Amino acid sequence: MSETNQAEERAIIETVLGYCDNGGTHLQPDVMQIPVTEYTDPERLNREIEVLFRQFPIIVGHASALAAPGDFFTHNSTGVPMLIARNRVGEVKAFLNVCRHRGARVEQQPCGKANTFSCPYHSWTYDLDGNLRGLPKDTNFGDIDKSELGLVALPAFERFGLIWVRPSPSSAPVDIDAWVAPMAEQLESLDLKSHVVFKEWAVKREMNWHIALEGFQEQYHFCSAHKNTACSAYLDNQGVFLDQYPHVRHAVPLAGIEKLKDQPKDEWSYRRNFMTQNYLFPCNFVQSMTDHVYIHTIIPTGQTSCIFQCQMLIPEAANTEKAEKYWQANYNVVQEVFDEDFVIGESIQAGLNTGANQHFTIGRYESCLQMARRSLADALAGRLKV
Repeated sequence: MSETNQAEERAIIETVLGYCDNGGTHLQPDVMQIPVTEYTDPERLNREIEVLFRQFPIIVGHASALAAPGDFFTHNSTGVPMLIARNRVGEVKAFLNVCRHRGARVEQQPCGKANTFSCPYHSWTYDLDGNLRGLPKDTNFGDIDKSELGLVALPAFERFGLIWVRPSPSSAPVDIDAWVAPMAEQLESLDLKSHVVFKEWAVKREMNWHIALEGFQEQYHFCSAHKNTACSAYLDNQGVFLDQYPHVRHAVPLAGIEKLKDQPKDEWSYRRNFMTQNYLFPCNFVQSMTDHVYIHTIIPTGQTSCIFQCQMLIPEAANTEKAEKYWQANYNVVQEVFDEDFVIGESIQAGLNTGANQHFTIGRYESCLQMARRSLADALAGRLKV
């Protein structure tokens, strides 16, 4: 771990221990109000999809899904059919999963291994770099230039053991390193590239995507929504929020962190005493637990619906019965906690159109939500770009 990251984490611990002494907590300067129309206006949602889910990189998977050349997976949740593969020289490539002949999906399977991809409609065939390699009865197409009919490429990147794709073609280069730079120290320290996927799942929920997202952006709700689950494990609403614009690092201290007061600072362990919600704009979280990590993605599927995708990453494969039981127990707990959030989220959705609220009031405690909303406003206004 770098000295910069160590210093940041030591400062977080000192801040939390100060909260324990004085009863304080992290506060924003002012209350924020969000018009309810931002959750209900279809034109607003169309704009969000056009900007947030087309113009910005999104985490689509873990690098282990592309462990070797020829490995591939498909991704459709954004509404853009994507084909992501590792080519013969080990590079990650992403394409629109759309045949250049008549527009059928070239690859139908969710994942697999291939040397080429062949469209099921007329067998136009593409290599791992998206180049058109063959088409039946090609003389009937006249003097076409195959080099102009390859799969349409999407900007794709492999960083920190994660695969990122911008879900639309880009004529200008995407500087992914500048984009993730504010979070790079933290993400690099997690060593996710050495992890393996223990579980991955997706659930569709009947709520606007912002409602699902906002459930991960504050801990003010912990001891109400999770009073029989997560509440007892963490200090009540005494986390630290670091504005890493346009991203946010949210450090949630575990109960018992006060024991560090009796330890020398050079013996402090941040990881053993915190859950960290790393919000990566616009729709991802890298949620770091004491010994494993969850990768969350929240994507709108309609005005009143979204899909929540998650991967549970563990340091090494669960090759023993003891390890399997341990990680399964962790998975069961987080499923219960997430479901508590989603049930409340769907109840919020049910009340959106009643007229009870013209706006939502976001308190000074709800720091990440406020920070993220500023980034969102900047993106929609064109002030924030990759």
